[in-house]
Amino acid sequence: MAETGTTTPRERYRAQVRAEIKERAWEQIATTGASALSLNAIAKQMGMSGPALYRYYAGRDELITELVRDAYRSLADALRSAADGGADLAGLAHALRAWALEDPQRYLLIYGTPVPGYHAPDDITSISAETMAVLLDACAALPSDRPATPFDAHLADHRDWAREHPAPPAVLHRALAFWTRLHGVLSLELAGHFDGMGFDPALLFAAEMDALLAT
Repeated sequence: MAETGTTTPRERYRAQVRAEIKERAWEQIATTGASALSLNAIAKQMGMSGPALYRYYAGRDELITELVRDAYRSLADALRSAADGGADLAGLAHALRAWALEDPQRYLLIYGTPVPGYHAPDDITSISAETMAVLLDACAALPSDRPATPFDAHLADHRDWAREHPAPPAVLHRALAFWTRLHGVLSLELAGHFDGMGFDPALLFAAEMDALLAT
């Protein structure tokens, strides 16, 4: 019989097993990459049969979707928390880098090489749009007196990605510049492309942020 106002032991057990499956999946991704994710290998680690594990996740794509959804939700919450705490655009940049460095595999799952054959469901886009809304708010708070550019004019008619945000084209341009340039630095850093080059990636990231703010 279900317990009133709370979960049943069966539901709690199911949630615990699903959480452990995700933990094992992250371990596997860190070792072999998301494209090689194997539910059967996870089942073996957990002492389960393959068919038993499929009672918790119907297949690889469902498990990847859960991991991707968790990653986007974590980032959206981290940036929203920073913004609610008074962070400006520079503060959001530092919050983004801190989030990425905390768990590089989580970052690379959503911003690294796409998993072959995998397509994220539409609700993932809705979560990522929350992150962009925080960024657009921060960009809109900055003064801007630079001349309009051809890309600004292009964005006036190509702004579906901004959802219903009222930001003018110049703010959309600034947000995209922030997103692409800083993610470029982070992606190269976390993929190991700066290893052995002898400079501090944190200083490069800060320099890019300063350049964006000075534009």
